[in-house]
Amino acid sequence: MIPAPERTKVVVIGTGQAGLSVAYYLRRFELVADEDFVMLDRAPGAGGAWQHRWSSLRLGTAHRVNDLPGMAELGLSFDTADRDLSAREVVADYYGRFEEHYELRVHRPVDVRAVVNRGADLVVRYEDLSPQPIEELRSRGLFGRRRKSFEPPATQRAPQHEIATSFLVNATGTWGSPFVPFYPGMGEFAGRHLHTSDFVAAEEFRDRHVVIVGGGTSAIGFMLELENVAAGLTWVSRRPIDWIDRQELDLEGASAAVAMQDEAARSGRALPSIVSGTGVPKSRRIAAGIERGLLVARPMFDRIEADRVVWHGENSGMARADAIIWATGFRPELRHLAPLRLREKTGGVTVGQGAAWSDPRVFLAGYGPQASTIGANRAGRMIARQIMAML
Repeated sequence: MIPAPERTKVVVIGTGQAGLSVAYYLRRFELVADEDFVMLDRAPGAGGAWQHRWSSLRLGTAHRVNDLPGMAELGLSFDTADRDLSAREVVADYYGRFEEHYELRVHRPVDVRAVVNRGADLVVRYEDLSPQPIEELRSRGLFGRRRKSFEPPATQRAPQHEIATSFLVNATGTWGSPFVPFYPGMGEFAGRHLHTSDFVAAEEFRDRHVVIVGGGTSAIGFMLELENVAAGLTWVSRRPIDWIDRQELDLEGASAAVAMQDEAARSGRALPSIVSGTGVPKSRRIAAGIERGLLVARPMFDRIEADRVVWHGENSGMARADAIIWATGFRPELRHLAPLRLREKTGGVTVGQGAAWSDPRVFLAGYGPQASTIGANRAGRMIARQIMAML
């Protein structure tokens, strides 16, 4: 990986739709990547969080993916993309071409460890996760040890770097911060706990009894994928499912959800669940699943035992479980911003117009009401304009 400059005007962390949208508008203002702004990303390739999703997920089976601003210039659109290909392939391909066309020069894979306040500057500290030259690994006695291609060996100290910047755009999203609620007996479970972010393929659960927890599109997708694979399926949700008669969920029109996210962000509270304000679109595939009795959620269980989940009281009963899939969402990934002390006692970060109110040099793209692809696009323009006004 070519080292980034030691100083720049703007650092953008994350290259999902929010980060790329900001970068596009910075380029429109004639800023140059690796001179005026620097793009940092932890993943091994383009595609944002989509590159980590399971291979069977297709475009159109979940929330709508809106085009990035400027994507039409490349002759690309998610509306006309091949829906026989996995969503992660399509998004990675389109985002990769977008990065190349607009010369964004993304530095990856790097792990931003901390952002600290140094007077007039913000300093971004990160580690280079790219594989080290074989000669260097051999000299350290590390060559040949098994490791992920984008992570250095555990015993190897990744190269450390710093960038001083006037402004920071945090666009790290939520994929790296999965949320799993606590329920009594979790530690007693003899089977497998996994989160949405851990799901790879339905075949892993062949002839197993699976409990799926969650009330959103991911939980529903798992139910549909495992229907003819698992020996038994149980779906549970903390709240009743709010079905809506729509093929796809486009958060541009989900005014209630956007309003709740915006109000929470402006007050510094923890962000509410998106699905709690949007409902779940009833596509043809989902409607068929409801009709045949597959997509019927039970109330949340009370306890987990070694090989089952258990309900008490009026819903008393049990369901066998070899695996529990927690499709329980994510939280904003902000650990690296901890030195800046942006988080409020109420659990969130106070954000208005994309900027952290306690430090106007810090922008949170894709946070709260900007979490949808259309919201991220608008945020990109808004954030870039504010940065240019202060440069």
